[in-house]
Amino acid sequence: MTKLLIADDEPLVQIGIKSMLNWADYGIEICGTAVNGQNALEMIEEYSPEIVISDIRMPIMNGLELAKTSRETYGRIPLFIFLTSYEEFQLIKEAMSYEAIDYLIKLELNADALSEAVKKALSRLDTLQVSLEYKESGRPLLQSYFEKFFMRLLHNLFENEEQFLLQAKDLKLDFAESCYFAAFCEIREDSHKDMDYTKLMNLYNSTLQMAKEIIGKHLPAYVFSLDMKHFAVIFHLPEAENFKEDIVSQCFINTAEMVHNYFNVSLFTGVGTPVIHPLNISESYQEARQAFARSSDSEPAVIFTSSDTALMRNAFNISVFKSEITKAFNEFDTDVLYQTLTEIIELFESHPMRFSQAADGACNILYLALSLLPDGEKNMAEIFSAYNDGYRSIYRFTTVSQISEWMSTFRDGLCDVLKSKRKTYKAHVITNVQKYINNHITEKLSLNEVAGIFGLSPNYLSILFKKNCQLGFSEYIAQAKVNKAKTLLLEQDMKIYEAADQLGFESAFYFSKVFKKVTGLSPREFIQHNTVREYEEE
Repeated sequence: MTKLLIADDEPLVQIGIKSMLNWADYGIEICGTAVNGQNALEMIEEYSPEIVISDIRMPIMNGLELAKTSRETYGRIPLFIFLTSYEEFQLIKEAMSYEAIDYLIKLELNADALSEAVKKALSRLDTLQVSLEYKESGRPLLQSYFEKFFMRLLHNLFENEEQFLLQAKDLKLDFAESCYFAAFCEIREDSHKDMDYTKLMNLYNSTLQMAKEIIGKHLPAYVFSLDMKHFAVIFHLPEAENFKEDIVSQCFINTAEMVHNYFNVSLFTGVGTPVIHPLNISESYQEARQAFARSSDSEPAVIFTSSDTALMRNAFNISVFKSEITKAFNEFDTDVLYQTLTEIIELFESHPMRFSQAADGACNILYLALSLLPDGEKNMAEIFSAYNDGYRSIYRFTTVSQISEWMSTFRDGLCDVLKSKRKTYKAHVITNVQKYINNHITEKLSLNEVAGIFGLSPNYLSILFKKNCQLGFSEYIAQAKVNKAKTLLLEQDMKIYEAADQLGFESAFYFSKVFKKVTGLSPREFIQHNTVREYEEE
């Protein structure tokens, strides 16, 4: 059961929340009630609740101080739902910086509103708990993995449909709908130019978090960051007829109004037209970026129209360099990276009048580097440390020559970073793959499938494995399965055919053959040998 803690200094509010829902229907038990923030913090330590419903204003320690201290001490769980009054919007703004799930107005609180907030918390909890499992297993954090998956989808960088389906399955994403369209969004914070980097990061994270919540209330969508200024949205609807321009426009108008009211930032958006197959989402994303060019203060959200078609011909399409970009970023190949980026720079310089195309291309390569490479944000900060506003300097350029200079710095710096960290990155990839194998040891694992899940070519993974492990990929899996089999046969007293079945072998005969090849003994001989030894030791 999921544990819930209620923190409010008004007994009537505590009683009201307890009785408003049948908590067992949500798989939730109320582990306690606290009358102030300090009391709540002690109960968080004692009971480890996954969700806390807290009043913002409480004695001794208020709800915001409670959330801040809890976050610093225990991480992203427990999740917080705040209770507020009408006049507390400035406090709600601060609450969003702690990734509050929702804020509920006390005077308007009812079962439906509370139920929606709780469902949202349970959904977020599922994602975070899977994320923690991925972290413990050595895989990239789930959110990072999500972003890498969607970046490949936006730029049509999957090698084939099989690789797309493998990664989607691994992320538990079901692309069963028949209507998809993309949006490209920019956050502008003209009144925050003097903010330091940390505060700007908090501002963007809080804005993005609120945008996710509001967009999700209008339409089903995946929302993910591109960089500290931009994010993308992929909507997924059951049928094409569910795409209504007025609903989409209203979604972004409402989002823009809310983030402006809370964080004093402006939101500008371009939206592409629907496609039927998820692998065509890149086409809608290209349209969204073109439509975005027409967004303005008077029309902050723009949907692609036939009048934008001419602009599409001049758009930079990174998928032209698909194989080179994929190889460079997935395999840390600095030779291919240098050559590819040089070709792109030369392409920009040969068309000095096409500034918008050059800027668009450079930005998209930046987004890929930030999301596809390890420590993307950190590495970009190092590469552009000499620039006043870091890599974001690209957004104030006005000529192709400036873009080319920025791209040259990007190319040289990124190649240097990858050369210096290539061994570390490759070792990290192998460690992640090994841990993935060990955590999926009961499944049938093939080179193609595991390579596809990690976005690598099978040939590259095979070579990398052999070079770093002194074992081939198949040999490593065989050895890992046999090691697990030893535990099943001796400690869990399984029959040979039961162990073979649990470990995904075609038959007990094939299992025995592999077992003997690895250990020099058949499974039966192994059991007898260890049984005799245990008897002699006794």
